[in-house]
Amino acid sequence: MSHLFSGTGVALVTPFTENEAVDFNALTTLIHHVINGGVSYLVALGTTGETPTLTEQEKKEVLAHIVKVAAGRVPIVCGLGGNNTAEVVHNINTYPLQGVSGILSVAPYYNKPTQEGLYQHFRAIVTATTLPVILYNVPGRTSSNILPATALRLANEFTNVIAIKEASGNIAQCMELVQSKPAHFAVLSGDDNLVVAQIAIGMEGVISVAANCYTKDFTDMVDAALSDNYTEARRLLYQLLPGMDLLFVEGNPAGVKCVLKKMNICGNKLRLPLVPVSQGVCDKIGQYLANISA
Repeated sequence: MSHLFSGTGVALVTPFTENEAVDFNALTTLIHHVINGGVSYLVALGTTGETPTLTEQEKKEVLAHIVKVAAGRVPIVCGLGGNNTAEVVHNINTYPLQGVSGILSVAPYYNKPTQEGLYQHFRAIVTATTLPVILYNVPGRTSSNILPATALRLANEFTNVIAIKEASGNIAQCMELVQSKPAHFAVLSGDDNLVVAQIAIGMEGVISVAANCYTKDFTDMVDAALSDNYTEARRLLYQLLPGMDLLFVEGNPAGVKCVLKKMNICGNKLRLPLVPVSQGVCDKIGQYLANISA
């Protein structure tokens, strides 16, 4: 069956002005760009949006703006996670979630809970809301790996645990999830460069960084793979792969913002501790964009 969050979701960047205020005009442009490019849904307040550097008021304003500009054209997922379980539950109860179709919640970072700790953390979150919840496993950033047994335990016990964004890069772990999951639960990619291979093993889509900028080609690639048209999916993958690699070579979302600046969608401004990509990487991005448009 087609899942609510199958296809391509995009983890939106947060544009900033030169004085580092949230650039709502550029955010509007970006939202129209990705929806027109064919994304299936938007993810607000993900880590790609530099959310750790936003104030609580800014987070709520950004979320409300995304909901308003999207205007019901595609579903919206709100990122609400952290390593303080009580605070995450408080945010779920206080954020303006009208117009939001689901919550994306990252595994707790830094404090490295056990599998039982991860289970209890997410249990507290999913019982605090009736909204669908997408678990987010990204061990390279959190230092804790949500093992398949823990993710499946949550999915089998709670009907509103409807997906996992799996960014371990471990194909064997992905296959274990796909093979054993309940019918209502989707396994989504968190690795743009692996998504074609992951759809081939039964995953249902991706929450993407690259879809901010390479939107049409990326969504076409995912749609082709989901339609079992792997000839077209591979063609687009190998066209996009050098550009995707450049997005991450000096960190996310620095690469994306460099591309979006060259596309006149938003400025190339980040908040510390993140900084723009080096001139050398920026030049390579410019050359890649020139080559694909030639």
